[in-house]
Amino acid sequence: MRGWVHGWIRQRQGPDHEAVTLKRGRIYILPTGLGAAFGVMLIAMLLGSLNYGNNLGLALTFLLAALGVVAMHACHRNLEQLVARPAGTEPSFAGQDAVFRIALANPGPLPRSDLEATAVVTTPPAHVPAAGEVALALRVPTRRRGSVILERVEIATRYPYGLFRAWAVLHPEMTCLVYPRPAANAPPPPRRAAIAGGGAARRGQDDFAGLKDYHPGDPPKHIAWKAYARADELLIKEFSGEAEATPVFDLAEVPGADLEARLAVLARWIVDAHARGLTFGLRLPGEEIPPVPGDAQRARCLAAIARFDAPAPDVA
Repeated sequence: MRGWVHGWIRQRQGPDHEAVTLKRGRIYILPTGLGAAFGVMLIAMLLGSLNYGNNLGLALTFLLAALGVVAMHACHRNLEQLVARPAGTEPSFAGQDAVFRIALANPGPLPRSDLEATAVVTTPPAHVPAAGEVALALRVPTRRRGSVILERVEIATRYPYGLFRAWAVLHPEMTCLVYPRPAANAPPPPRRAAIAGGGAARRGQDDFAGLKDYHPGDPPKHIAWKAYARADELLIKEFSGEAEATPVFDLAEVPGADLEARLAVLARWIVDAHARGLTFGLRLPGEEIPPVPGDAQRARCLAAIARFDAPAPDVA
């Protein structure tokens, strides 16, 4: 039954790749368990008051019933006219949680309270101020490398008293990359990998040789902070000594027969090289990434091995 309802909503609304305004036709509302108990209590109070001719009891019953009706409208209005849109993803390693972000914008003059998003798990309640915006982070467990598709999200609220639950369904079809989990005991990269592709040797790190201008991607640990404090100019320390070649990690040089294990070794080499501040590249069958420094290179190389001969995406 639940699957049929989900399919009917999907067919009725279609995919939501862009920002969506939550209008009345997209918002559903039902009593919660507390709301159902509240309704049963009202019926019992009504019958008792009628049976004993208790006017005060009838007045209290109608007052509480009116409160329930007001709560229902307030709960529905708490979602109405909110603008929901995909707000990006955070790739993860296999076994960790992939993070999908859904932004909620409130164009109205009144704040919206107790908003939550549900996919696999439910986010903590959020508050959106008037004319403000917040991003809800949905965490989805991952099992293997490749990608995860977030197919369905519920934006819900139980504001103000928890008697009703109003919700709207989004189908953002967001895709998040899942990197291979780095191998725990990876062998060191072969020395041939350090000069593959004709990578240029870079200066060693034995003796201080001078300063040069900073360029985006240079290791932060080499920034001359004292010089920056004196001249307000970013400079990079240069060192002389034994030259260290630029590594280009090649899948063909990773030992073993199992593809997933070999990709895990590549992931370990990439993570370790980035942590050391090295410039590195990657070679896969049909794809080669030239050596450059920086965080973007780490993400690009990990994404390449995540997509390489990847299994079908998982659906959250």
